[in-house]
Amino acid sequence: MSHPRKKPFLVLDTELSPPHAESKHKIKLADLKQIIPLTHNQETFFHLYRKGNPAILVHGVAGSGKTYLALYNAFHEILQSNINYQKVVIVRSAVASRDIGHLPGNEKEKTEVYVRPYRDICADLFPRFGERSFNKLKEQNLVEFMVTSFIRGLTLDNAIVIVDECQNMSDMELNTIMTRIGQNSKIIFCGDFRQTDLTRKYDASGFQKFMNIIGHMPTFRQVEFGVCDIQRSYIVKEYIMARMEVEDMAITG
Repeated sequence: MSHPRKKPFLVLDTELSPPHAESKHKIKLADLKQIIPLTHNQETFFHLYRKGNPAILVHGVAGSGKTYLALYNAFHEILQSNINYQKVVIVRSAVASRDIGHLPGNEKEKTEVYVRPYRDICADLFPRFGERSFNKLKEQNLVEFMVTSFIRGLTLDNAIVIVDECQNMSDMELNTIMTRIGQNSKIIFCGDFRQTDLTRKYDASGFQKFMNIIGHMPTFRQVEFGVCDIQRSYIVKEYIMARMEVEDMAITG
């Protein structure tokens, strides 16, 4: 039985500028796809973000659009008016899904593998510039990527900070990020504690503890994305549902 391929989000039909001579032009708000949420939880996140909440946790299953929607809203705000915030800062831990040893090269070359997902998202959000989108945004000082290994000692002022794959961060990494937030900044955490790649006892994920801590913070808002929010593909949705069912059976049986 085949299933039609679904678009991950509803994209409004807008006239995007032709891709000619894009290297001479700066990225503007008109170049950003117009996205509207497809589910109730996605709509809740849009509402919380655009209401001006300075701290949001987006937690939920794979394929539900956590990072995509966070970046879309952040770029929309920056490009609409960069008076309030100067740039989007993406923070991620340098943790692979499987140990492949030490990566060769300098700091930039080592972290490039972790930048790739955000290059792909930017290419999709800014179709006029395609694969050049991320670099164009960097040239305009609108986006910055950093791994948690190099964040200690910094103060992130006037920025929209998106902390991705939080389940792959230790308690101390999450603590360090939270204490880096400076004046006039907002922060969005994206993750799913079920997807952690930290399996060693001495390098445990601190995400669940972090979720408990922010539950005591009046400033934080939380959005839970479930199976109904999965838009990546039908087979991902079917797999997540089957996996949850098997895991529930193991717990109860």
